[in-house]
Amino acid sequence: MRRYEKRQRLLAIGLAALAGFVDALGFLKLGGLFVSFMSGNSTRFAAGITGVVPGSLFAGALIAAFVGGVMAGETVGRLAGRRRKQAVLAFVLVALAIASATATRGGDLVLAPLLMAVAMGSANAVFQRDGEVSVGVTYMTGTLVKIGQHLTTAFAGGPRFAWVPYLLLWLGLIGGATAGAAVFPILDLKALWIAVALAALLLVGAATLGTSHEE
Repeated sequence: MRRYEKRQRLLAIGLAALAGFVDALGFLKLGGLFVSFMSGNSTRFAAGITGVVPGSLFAGALIAAFVGGVMAGETVGRLAGRRRKQAVLAFVLVALAIASATATRGGDLVLAPLLMAVAMGSANAVFQRDGEVSVGVTYMTGTLVKIGQHLTTAFAGGPRFAWVPYLLLWLGLIGGATAGAAVFPILDLKALWIAVALAALLLVGAATLGTSHEE
């Protein structure tokens, strides 16, 4: 995160906000399952296997959809070359638009969440360095670890503000999730169209970055 210039950091924070927004909608609609946070779904899936938590086996389908989204985003990014960010964001936009249309038309509680998980998985292919994800925009455990590590380094006399970019990334997800939770009681999954609009804005922002040499 610290290696990127300001505009790229803002794009990452925007993606985290998008992920938080979409995940909050999925969480509230599915009663405790996630379309972005796969660690939580993994625990729910394990509990579902044992029968302790009824209905948690759908978490396995969400995990599979998320992994499929990662694969799709990676494939799109490789084909796009130096236009990776723009191409992957376009894929995220399309996936969210289809999910929104599906949810709006029939209130689908299976296909729409799966498409949301696909979109969130693919979003992690936007930022890469040396063939690996360099900024995880849909999961924050590693980001919180970075905050703790850099705060410790700062207290020990190292760089004073190296932790700030990671805090802003986390706050982006928190802000997006808060907004998603706020609008869900009013719009239900129709609020996904807000996510589509945000994804479109992020795509426009990514287009201003030009080609990337980071891969």
